[in-house]
Amino acid sequence: MKQWKIAVSSADTAPLTAPILMLGDVAGNLRKAGALGFQAIEVHTREDADWDYDAIAQAAAESGCKVAMIITGRLNTEGKCDLMSDIPYITKAAIDGMKQYIDMAEKVGAEGIVVGWVKGNVPSGGDRDKYMNRLARNLKVLNDYGKAKKIKLNIEVINRYEVNVFTTADEMMCFLEAHPELDNCYAHLDTFHMNIDECDPVPAIRRCKGRLGYFHLADNSRRYPGSGQLDFKRMFETLEEIGYDGYLSIECLPFPTHEEAAAKGIAYVKSILEG
Repeated sequence: MKQWKIAVSSADTAPLTAPILMLGDVAGNLRKAGALGFQAIEVHTREDADWDYDAIAQAAAESGCKVAMIITGRLNTEGKCDLMSDIPYITKAAIDGMKQYIDMAEKVGAEGIVVGWVKGNVPSGGDRDKYMNRLARNLKVLNDYGKAKKIKLNIEVINRYEVNVFTTADEMMCFLEAHPELDNCYAHLDTFHMNIDECDPVPAIRRCKGRLGYFHLADNSRRYPGSGQLDFKRMFETLEEIGYDGYLSIECLPFPTHEEAAAKGIAYVKSILEG
């Protein structure tokens, strides 16, 4: 089976309810992840984080681990910004903040950013077409900004209990197909979310052929891969079938501990890939 590069979620701090396994500064997390055998980390952060880019570059060189992806959710959960708001200064702040994330990704040599909660939701009773068209217009600004810097935008498919936009792979792909101008935007799937809203993850993965940019791993309970009921081998075989060439990133709850979840998760994934 294809030997994908494996990444792991990281942040400066996070509650136990967040699917984050590496805690600390970016350089330290690179070293910890590299010691466990990961090739990369994804970083959950604010857009205005004050990073020591020289220290990050040194840690990446010494650990053999790099920053694969910047996760932008905190611009929404903490900053209350989104790309569909009716309030102009909120969407402007969202676009400006997302450009800062793209700049961060470029500086650390990441492949892209994840666009999740910050895309926003359609208000109750709102005209869905109006809000989706607004989202497309604002994403076009970011699409082109990222394209110029060779930073991809990976739009996450999230379950219906958390959002009301892009809850299935088909919905995500229909949007991308309806907006060919978003040529630097890709689908991002997560096994935990697919377990809720997809009848079968295999057709969902196949639906994203040619536009799948990132792939999150967690078992059905959102604990580490191999702790539950999901058939990861079948999903990996489908990823290989469609020619997916991105990262497999373990983003799961830190149980029984952060370190044990990371170690057991990567061991299980490698046992499938190398089996």
